[in-house]
Amino acid sequence: MDASSVTLADLYAARARLAPHVLHTPLTHSYLLSDQIGCEIWLKQENRQHTGSFKPRGALNKIASLSDEERSRGIVAASAGNHALGVAHACLVLGVERAHVFVQATAAPAKIAKLRQYPVRLHLVGDTFEEAQQAALAYTRETGGTFVSAYDDPAVLAGQGTCGLEIVEDLGGLDAVIVPVGGGALIGGIALAVKAICPTARIVGVNPSASPSALLSFQRGSAIDPYDHQPTLAHGLAGGFGEVPFSVARHLVDEIVLVTEDEMKQSIAALIDSDQILAEASGVAALAAVLFRKAAAWGKVVVVISGGNIDSGTLRHVLKSLPIHG
Repeated sequence: MDASSVTLADLYAARARLAPHVLHTPLTHSYLLSDQIGCEIWLKQENRQHTGSFKPRGALNKIASLSDEERSRGIVAASAGNHALGVAHACLVLGVERAHVFVQATAAPAKIAKLRQYPVRLHLVGDTFEEAQQAALAYTRETGGTFVSAYDDPAVLAGQGTCGLEIVEDLGGLDAVIVPVGGGALIGGIALAVKAICPTARIVGVNPSASPSALLSFQRGSAIDPYDHQPTLAHGLAGGFGEVPFSVARHLVDEIVLVTEDEMKQSIAALIDSDQILAEASGVAALAAVLFRKAAAWGKVVVVISGGNIDSGTLRHVLKSLPIHG
């Protein structure tokens, strides 16, 4: 499968492949957020997926698609945390015994703690995803292992697109889907599913302002990867926008918008207050875009909560940094 050939049929095939190993995550209506924003807000809770994010979808589809020989060479992956957890989960349920995951040392403690509980070899490398990825690629060249990209792979994108199939099948007549954007496989897969089934629905991607790689890629007309981003609490959205996601999404995504660090912090608190849902900064980027009017919202709007792996220390810091409202 190459990028230009990823189709809706590939997403359905991925769903059949993944069905025993992933959850059909909740899509819930938020009365309080709907009242606040002035339209129907539906929350796609990928924070409720195995490992706490959407990432097992893509990792499982890729690894399940590999030959026995490719798996036997060992799986290698690089991650800001959530993709490594997705790979670890995939290897566990598929019976792959050799896996090395390279994770930036600045990853959320919650993600590192979870990874230590899986039978994978964890390498903490560098301060950014790109540093971890370069170490993983070097290790792949040295050992002949099989590299599983976090986003720049058609099979990974097709796996992430199963989230989009669930959205359109669970909610008819939707008007928009707002999606956090890092490397781009999630928005590429969701856009492919939604536009094929609900062609009038708008697809809006959300970058942190510290790492506007998707926005700049769309403006330039080609993928920017890697990208030298600024510090951000949204580690999972920091870095480049992949060539494969760009080739799929460039004609399907209607808009890319930016949200600030403070807006994401406020959205973590807002989601707890409105719906008692705990999410990480990357996971609430789409909600921040709606709450702070960065993305126009009307009718039925699906907000993708892409991950919930936030540790208590980070949560405490976020909440203490916000003003107290009576």
